[in-house]
Amino acid sequence: MSKEHLIKGSGPLLDEKGRLREPGYALRPPFEYSHDRIAAPPFRIKDWDYYLVNDDHFAVALTFSDLGYIGLVSASVLDLRTRTYQTTSELVVAPMGRMGLPSSSDVGDVTWSNERCDVQFLHKPGGRRLSFRMARFDKEDELEVELLLDREPRDSMVICTPWLDSPKAFYYNRKILGMRARGGFRCGALVHEFDEHEALGLLDWGRGVWTYDNVWYWAAAQGHQGEHVVALNLGYGFGDTSAASENMAFVDGVAHKLHRVLFGIPVADDGTYRYLQPWHVTDDEGRLDLTFTPHIDRIDNINVGGVVQSDQHQVFGLFDGWVVLDDGSRLEIHGLRGSAEHIHNRY
Repeated sequence: MSKEHLIKGSGPLLDEKGRLREPGYALRPPFEYSHDRIAAPPFRIKDWDYYLVNDDHFAVALTFSDLGYIGLVSASVLDLRTRTYQTTSELVVAPMGRMGLPSSSDVGDVTWSNERCDVQFLHKPGGRRLSFRMARFDKEDELEVELLLDREPRDSMVICTPWLDSPKAFYYNRKILGMRARGGFRCGALVHEFDEHEALGLLDWGRGVWTYDNVWYWAAAQGHQGEHVVALNLGYGFGDTSAASENMAFVDGVAHKLHRVLFGIPVADDGTYRYLQPWHVTDDEGRLDLTFTPHIDRIDNINVGGVVQSDQHQVFGLFDGWVVLDDGSRLEIHGLRGSAEHIHNRY
C-alpha cells in the first residue's frame, strides 16, 4: 500500500514567508487559505471553481476562474450520445483577485455578472446551488443552467503541493466526487433534465500560485456500479508530488489511497498523442488496471497575446477494469463514465 504523507496539521496554509507549511494529502480541507499570506503579486495568484454534472446522456461543465491577469468564465455542454460538444468562454481582463472567489470550499459564494454572463455558485442548507447564464453560448442561443448538488460524500481528495524550483509557489486543491445532482439546462430548443437517480456532480476547487509553464494529467470518473457509487480521481505532472499524489478511488464516499499512476495515452510514430484511441491507465503498485475508451476529445486552445496560452485535451469516455481497495479487495469497474485530460498551460 502507498506510503504518503497524510496531513495532520491545521491553521494557516502558508507560513510567514509564503511557503507551504505541510505538503501532503488529506480527506477534508485542513488549512485556512488567505491571499494575505501569499508572497507573490496579484497577477500570479490562481483561484478557480470547476463543476461538472453528468448522467448517461449529457454533461455540463462550468468554470469560474480568476488567474490574476486574466479571468475565465466558461461553459461546456456535451452530448454523450452523439459525441458532440460546445464550449464557450468569456475572458475577463486583469481581474487581479476581484472576481470574488471564496477562500473555502465549504463556505462562501460566487456571485458575478457582466452584460453576457450571470454566475451564482451558492451554499444553501443541504447542498450547493449552481445558477449559470451565458448569452450567445451557441451562436445566438443562450445557455441557462440550474443545478443542486447534495449528498456530499464523507471523503474528498485534498492535496497541498509545492514546486521545487519556486519555494513560494503552491497548489491547494480539493476534488469532491460523487455528489447527487438534480436540475438541468436549456440551450435554444434543447432542454435536458438530469435524472436524479443517475446524475452525479463533482467540484474541482483550486487555489494557489503556480510557476509559469506547466503540464498536467487529470482523470475523474463517477457513476453507479451496482448498488455502489464509485468515483476515481487520478493525476500527475503538476508540481512536486513527492509528499503525496492526488490518486484516490472512492466507494460510497470512502477514500482508498493510491500511489503513482500513468495514463498510457497512445502515441503515433511522429510522437503525437492519439487521444481518441484506448488508453491503458495503470499504477506502480499493481492496484489499478483500467482501459479508458475515449468518445469525445474536448479541445480548447487559448492564446492571448502569446502570454496566456492553454492547449487542452479533455477526453470523455468510459473506464473498464479494476482497482484494489485499501482492505485488499478487488473492485471491478464496468463502463464508469468520466474524463481524462492532458493540458499544457503557460500563464
